[in-house]
Amino acid sequence: MSDIIGGSSLYGNSPRGGGMMSSNNSVGSASLSRPPSAIGGAAYNLQGQSTLSAAPGPASATGNPTISAPVQGGSGGMDELLPLVMQLTNPEQRENVLLELSKKRESFQDLAPILWHSVGTVSALLQEIASIYPLLWPPTLTAMASNRVCNALALLQCVASHPDTRGLFLAAHIPLYLYPFLNTQSKSRPFEYLRLTSLGVIGALVKMDDPEVINFLLQTEIIPLCLRIMESGSELSKTVATFIVQKVLLDEMGLQYVCATGERFYAVSAVLNNMIDHLTVNPSVRLLKHIVRCYLRLSDNPQARDALRECLPMTLRDETFANVLRDDLTVKKWLSQLLVVVGPPVEGRSGEQQQVGMGSSSAVGGIGGISLQSGNSGL
Repeated sequence: MSDIIGGSSLYGNSPRGGGMMSSNNSVGSASLSRPPSAIGGAAYNLQGQSTLSAAPGPASATGNPTISAPVQGGSGGMDELLPLVMQLTNPEQRENVLLELSKKRESFQDLAPILWHSVGTVSALLQEIASIYPLLWPPTLTAMASNRVCNALALLQCVASHPDTRGLFLAAHIPLYLYPFLNTQSKSRPFEYLRLTSLGVIGALVKMDDPEVINFLLQTEIIPLCLRIMESGSELSKTVATFIVQKVLLDEMGLQYVCATGERFYAVSAVLNNMIDHLTVNPSVRLLKHIVRCYLRLSDNPQARDALRECLPMTLRDETFANVLRDDLTVKKWLSQLLVVVGPPVEGRSGEQQQVGMGSSSAVGGIGGISLQSGNSGL
C-alpha cells in the first residue's frame, strides 16, 4: 500500500479519485500533508500541529458564521461554490460534485459552515456513507465505491475540523457513522483506503485538543477500534490510529480512562508491545515516534509507571532501535526520558505480577470488548 494521503489515485489515474494516494512518501516524519486531494479539508500533522492555511470566518452578531472571501490564491468563489453545494442533494449529479468539491475544498474558506447549514447537504453525505454499509460484509467494496464515499468523507472532515461546525458535528454524533468502516478487517485496497480516510476524520477532531472531543470519543469507545487497526492495519493506518490514541492519552481525561483499570491499561500496552516487536523486523521512525510518545504519556500515571517497569519491551531498553533513531533527536529524547522515568525492571517480577493498583490482567474484558488474558491482546 502507498504511504501518502495525497493527490493521485490509489488505484492508478482514476478520474473518480478526489482524495487518493500516490506512490510518494510525503508523510515524512509522521505527518500528514494536505495536497489538493488529501483526505480532509483541514489536514493535520501527526505531531498535533494544525496545517490550516486560512483562519475561519468571523461570527456574526447572531452567532452564525459570516461568509468571507475565498482563500487568497484559491480558484473558487461563492458563485462557484453555492451551486456545487446545492447539487449535492441531486443523486444524479452527486458523484461528480463530490469529486469536484473534494478537489477544490481548500479554495473555499467557508465550505464547512456552508455544507452544514445548507438544507439536505449533510443528509446527502450521510446517504453516501450508509449506501456502502451492505458492501462491508461480505466484503464486496469496489475501488469506485470506495473512492466515491471517501470524497464524501473528505467533505465531512472539513466540517469536523472547522471551529464553527465541530461542536455541531459532535452533537449530531456524525463520527458514529464512520465506526463501521473502522471495524472492517479486509486488507484489500478499497477497504484500507476507506479505513484510512475515516481515521483522517477522527484525526482532524483530536488534533484540535478539545476536551469535548476526547469525552465523546471515550464514550463511544474509539480506543478499541484504533487498537485493532494498530495491530493489523497498514503502516500508514497504524500511524494515524496510534496518533489518535496518543492524542487521547495526552488529554487528562483520556489518561485517567486508560489507567483506571488493569484491563484497560494492559489492552493498550499489549498492542503497543506487539507493534514494537513488529518494528524490530520492519522499522518505521514515524510509527515508533508515536508509540514512544504513548509510553511516555502512560508513565505520567504512577500505577501505569510501575506496570511499565515490568512490561516495557526490552528492545526499547537496549540498542535495537539505535540506528533507526540516529537522526531523530526528538524520539531519542522521549525514549531517554521514558527509560529514566520508568527505571530498570525489577528482577524476579513479571509483567503479570506487577499490577500496582490496577486490578488483574487475567480478567477478560479489556476496553470495549477487547479481551486480555495472560498479558496478550485478544484482538
